[in-house]
Amino acid sequence: MGKIALLFAMTLMPALSMAMTPEPTQQKSTPVSKELKKQLLGTSVYIQIFKEERTLELYGKIGNEFRLLDTYRICNFSGSLGPKRREGDFKSPEGFYSVKLNQLKPDSRFYRAINVGFPNQYDRDHAYTGNYLMIHGDCKSIGCYAMTDAYMDEIFTYVNAALRNGQPQVHISIFPFRMTDSNMQRHRYSTYDSFWRELQPGYAYFAKYHQPPTVNVASGSYLMNSSPVVVNPEAASKSFLALSKAE
Repeated sequence: MGKIALLFAMTLMPALSMAMTPEPTQQKSTPVSKELKKQLLGTSVYIQIFKEERTLELYGKIGNEFRLLDTYRICNFSGSLGPKRREGDFKSPEGFYSVKLNQLKPDSRFYRAINVGFPNQYDRDHAYTGNYLMIHGDCKSIGCYAMTDAYMDEIFTYVNAALRNGQPQVHISIFPFRMTDSNMQRHRYSTYDSFWRELQPGYAYFAKYHQPPTVNVASGSYLMNSSPVVVNPEAASKSFLALSKAE
């Protein structure tokens, strides 16, 4: 009887172990090869920023999905976690922003710069103030996201090429941290919890569909699409190989 019980326990233990092991909350993306990355200069791009991790991620479009081109260490940013609310609070923005060609500053005094577009509609609805909030080089920040010049040169080149090759605007999602359920739980007592819960669907949407979320603002709140935008596959396959010169 004891041998039977022991055999049963040995059979059951692996299954119990698998059931008790929590699933990973996030899988780290692997960047495309250097060769493919070079070919993708001119494709549509998307940027995610994570304050707590001091990380900027640049994605390029391949077919209907955005794939990680590279990850860059943020050299410096101002303030702590939480959104920028007023001029002079020395905080860096959080939320959903977009960049057009006229927001690129190739001759910035901080090497090169991309104006993220603060204040956006959400910020204006909440009477937040501030101007010239950038991603730029020179590793110095007063409310901006500062990179090394070498990193900024590459980020700027891909954004500039995408916009000159026909992308209407480049979306930039700025999060306080990677918005997994475990991280949300860890920060649940923050005064910014309700704001961050408006941002989390945008993070989850991209993690699931590998497409930037479509974000709108209504009554002072962020609203996001719940299903992916379907793009003609033939058009998508042509667009991802389209290249342009970065002037």
